[in-house]
Amino acid sequence: MAADAESLMISSEEVMRQAASWKDAGKGVAIATVVTTWGSSPRPVGSQLIVSDLQEMLGSVSGGCIEGAVVTEAQDVISTGVPKLLDFSIADDDARAVGLACGGKVEVFVERLT
Repeated sequence: MAADAESLMISSEEVMRQAASWKDAGKGVAIATVVTTWGSSPRPVGSQLIVSDLQEMLGSVSGGCIEGAVVTEAQDVISTGVPKLLDFSIADDDARAVGLACGGKVEVFVERLT
């Protein structure tokens, strides 16, 4: 699931407004935040992606190459309430599976918004 170009240019304020809107509508919401990068990661530390329990998403943590994996993990975080630290790097088999072949490392912290 690649993010479209428009969703990649959303400000953090807009991301949080949308998260609040989804929560007000009764949806479960998780927020994913880039906490570590190394190498050619396309998004800086602090970049965010929100995900609803209906798999809606807004924002970006990688420019598209790991968003699908992050959305899948966010669904689990929404249902269990247990936060996760996701680690994608070129030396990691998961990184190859999601397409982080450009090199580098991205760590993303995913937590449910309450």
